[in-house]
Amino acid sequence: MKRVILNSAYFPNIQYISKFMLHDEISIEQMDTYAKQTYRNRCEILTANGSLSLTVPVVKNFRTHTKDILIDYSEEWQKKQNRAILSAYKNSAFYDHYFPEFECFFIKKEKFLIDLNIKILNTLLDCIGISKNYTITKDYIKSPKSTIDLRDKIHPKPSKKFYDIGFKPAPYYQVFQDKHGFMSNLSIIDLLFNEGPLTLNIIKKTCNKL
Repeated sequence: MKRVILNSAYFPNIQYISKFMLHDEISIEQMDTYAKQTYRNRCEILTANGSLSLTVPVVKNFRTHTKDILIDYSEEWQKKQNRAILSAYKNSAFYDHYFPEFECFFIKKEKFLIDLNIKILNTLLDCIGISKNYTITKDYIKSPKSTIDLRDKIHPKPSKKFYDIGFKPAPYYQVFQDKHGFMSNLSIIDLLFNEGPLTLNIIKKTCNKL
């Protein structure tokens, strides 16, 4: 399998996590210029009112490397997101089992966004049962050789999305499915809280072997 390079992501979606099962070698980019309105600082969950974006406020800097992006704590976003996740998933089958693993991220104040994202990623991979087969970049390479470059390809904006032949959404139970229908490719916590130990097998179903 070729090496894959991804952006850093906050509570990444199912498509993002599937790359850790589909590929043997993954790099996470931290030396790129930070871009707004991406999954670097946001995720999507399913609530009673539909899809909801959770965003980590950051200190705005012009042309700053992702590794240097500071989190803005001038507003109590952690408490708000904690309440939003509780409201969305308190009735899911595995919320009580898994949320204690993530509660610290809504209490402790990490200085840098990259540190928060990496710690969340490690916790997610542990909960799911996926090995941490990744490295973090030390230099920015515009066109890395022998690498599938997915930087800024897994993106919240429809105009930025690409046809990913390695990924196909797989259905699973969602708490508000009767109200909104099935919503694919939300944050991986949607799958984890709803399906628990079955998460790994469901992710496998999304992987198209290349």
